[in-house]
Amino acid sequence: MKRHNSVQLFPELSELQTAATARQLREMRIICQNKLLDMRSSMELKAWVASVNLMHDLIGQRAAAICEHDMWEAGFGRPPARYAFVAFGSGGRQEATLWSDQDNGMILGDELKEDELPFFREFGRRLAGILELVGYPKCSGKVMCSEPLWSKRLAEWTEQLRQWTDQLEWEPVRNFIIASDLRFIAGDPGLTEAWMEAYRAIVEQRPDIANAVLRNTVKHKATLNVMGRIVTERFGEHAGEFDVKYGMYIPLVNSIRTMALQRGIVETSTLKRMEKVILLEGGNLLLESVQRAFVTALRYRNDTPHAEEDGLVVSSGYLPPEQLKLKNVQYELRDTLGVVRRIHRSLQREHRLAERAERRHL
Repeated sequence: MKRHNSVQLFPELSELQTAATARQLREMRIICQNKLLDMRSSMELKAWVASVNLMHDLIGQRAAAICEHDMWEAGFGRPPARYAFVAFGSGGRQEATLWSDQDNGMILGDELKEDELPFFREFGRRLAGILELVGYPKCSGKVMCSEPLWSKRLAEWTEQLRQWTDQLEWEPVRNFIIASDLRFIAGDPGLTEAWMEAYRAIVEQRPDIANAVLRNTVKHKATLNVMGRIVTERFGEHAGEFDVKYGMYIPLVNSIRTMALQRGIVETSTLKRMEKVILLEGGNLLLESVQRAFVTALRYRNDTPHAEEDGLVVSSGYLPPEQLKLKNVQYELRDTLGVVRRIHRSLQREHRLAERAERRHL
C-alpha cells in the first residue's frame, strides 16, 4: 500500500496512529471528524472526500493493530499467518462518507493451518467490534471480516471468485460485484496484490461476467416520473424525501463499474474507472455527462443533512422536502437524474442485445 504523504493535512490525523485502545481511537476519530466538517466549505470536493477516506484508512490500520495487541494480551498469541485487512463498498472505492458503515473482509495466507483458523475467526469478530465502537455500524448485509464468506485463505478466495463467475446467477454475481471494490487497508499488502492478480485473470478468462454484471445493474430505483419530476419516498419515515444513495449515487457507481468491467478495466475508484473508460472511448458526450453526474452525486451524498449522536456524525442520506424546493437543487437533481436514466437505457439496450446473442448460441 502506498504511504499517505498527506497525513499531515492536519495534526490530528497523525495522532490517530498513537491510539492505544478502541476508546481512544473513537475519541480521536470524533476530533478528526469535526475538523473535517470545519474544513468542508473551504476545500474542493474531491480533495475533501479523499481526506475523509484517508481518515477512515488510518483508523482501519490502527484498529487492526489494536486488535492484534488485544488478542496477544488475552492469551491468543500473535497472528499465526499473514493477513490483509481489506475494504469493500464505498470504503474500497475511497468514497465513504463520515457516517458510512462497515464493508470489509480479510485475505489470509495459504500457510495458515486448519487448527490455526480459530485465531482469525476471533480476530475478525473482535476487529468488527472495535470498528463498531469507533463509530462504524455493522453492515446489515454482513460484508465484514467477522463473516467466513468474506474472510478466507488466498487460495479459497480464488476458488470462491471462480465459483461466483461459474454460476452467473443473481446472488453470486452480486457477491462478485461487491468483491470488485476490494482495497488494501492493513496487514500484508502482498496478499492483496496476489488477490488482485487472481481477480484480473478471472475477468480476462470470463468475458461473459461483464454481461452478468450488466444484468444485475440495469434495474434501479425510479427517480424521475414521466413528466420529468423528481420521485420522492411515498411512505414511511422518509416520505417526501429523496434517497440520494439509492436514487442517484449507487446507480451511477454500478453503471460505471459495469462499463469498466466491459472494457477489462480493473480499478476500485469510481472516478478512476470513469477516467479510464473515457480515455478508451475518446470524445463521448454521454460518458462525459456521466462523469459530471457522478461528481454531483458524490457532493449531494456528502452534503445531506446530518446530526450528531454520542459525538459521531449520522445522516439518513435523504434530502428533505425544504431542500428539494430550492430551484438550484431541483435543476441539478433533474439534470443528474436525467443522465442516470440515459446511461441506464443505454445499458438496458446492451443487455437486450447480449441476451439475444446468448439465445442465438444456445
